Amino acid sequence: MAPRWTDGRCARFLERHNSGLNFALLAVAYVLYLLAGAGIFSAVELPYERELRRELRAARDDFLGNNTCVSDARLEELLARALQANNYGVSVLTNDTERNWDFVSSLFFTSTVLTTTGYGHTVPLSDEGKAFCIFYSLFGIPVTLFFLSAVVQRIMVLVSVRPVSYFHRRWAISRSKLSVIHAACLAVLMIVLLLIIPALIFVKLEKDWNFLESLYFCFISLTTIGLGDYVPGETHSKDDNPHPQLYRLAITVYLLLGLICILVVLETCCELPQMRRLRQRFYKENIRELDSETTNIIDRERTSDQLNDVSDVMIDNISAIPSVSEQAASLRQDTPVSGSAANKKLR
Repeated sequence: MAPRWTDGRCARFLERHNSGLNFALLAVAYVLYLLAGAGIFSAVELPYERELRRELRAARDDFLGNNTCVSDARLEELLARALQANNYGVSVLTNDTERNWDFVSSLFFTSTVLTTTGYGHTVPLSDEGKAFCIFYSLFGIPVTLFFLSAVVQRIMVLVSVRPVSYFHRRWAISRSKLSVIHAACLAVLMIVLLLIIPALIFVKLEKDWNFLESLYFCFISLTTIGLGDYVPGETHSKDDNPHPQLYRLAITVYLLLGLICILVVLETCCELPQMRRLRQRFYKENIRELDSETTNIIDRERTSDQLNDVSDVMIDNISAIPSVSEQAASLRQDTPVSGSAANKKLR
């Protein structure tokens, strides 16, 4: 009797705290994912960092040995100043300040700030610019998020909702299966158009980039990670790129449109019935009510489709329904006839 009572109590406890246990497992899995990523990055990148440090020390010692008139302290001061300027987007090797804060470059900077990409290759130099960046971002980032959400919702209707509804009515396929197929096709299309093809274009335009580096830049940029280790146009000379401002403007447009398309794909995947059921496993609400609701998602969507079909049929046949004036005219014509017939019956 005791084991059965204990098993029943454990079952009730698990059923009552199912969402909390699922959330705890999710948190543990996420922490393990972070630790695994840190371990892999440390194992892969630490040897390269040590090798680079060794090469820099060897180059510095070789420079001091060949130039005895330069002291170690003066060289250290020069390198520190050069690195500080490089952090502000001013390079000692290609010191072209005109393309850092002209209008097009500033437009590229504002787009990266408001979309929270933030490459970090160009930053405000003055205190006034830093203060303005704070207030500009404070109001601009929420407005940008609101604008992007509105644009994504409008595009979702054209790209996801209507195609799925159309093929659902035409082919009579389950909406859940059709949504998964549509999301997969849309994701593959966006990968080709936003990652593969632009990476091939950057390989041709950026001489120092290979395909992996170009693909890496596209992915890091469109996901708003923006590490800033690769920025297009930074190593171009005037002979290689005679129109640097037009090139920077084209990249700005690509980043904005690409970000919108990525958000559309993510929103399409998040709205899948399977993803809804998965999310609701970690919610705090009553699991039974949520499960009963999620099991009726497809039925509700089918019912809405049927109602839409009925409304379409009513709209198509609305011309066959007589107007009020026509009905009144017919009643006037029928009234004397009905009245005379009644008089005849009374006689």
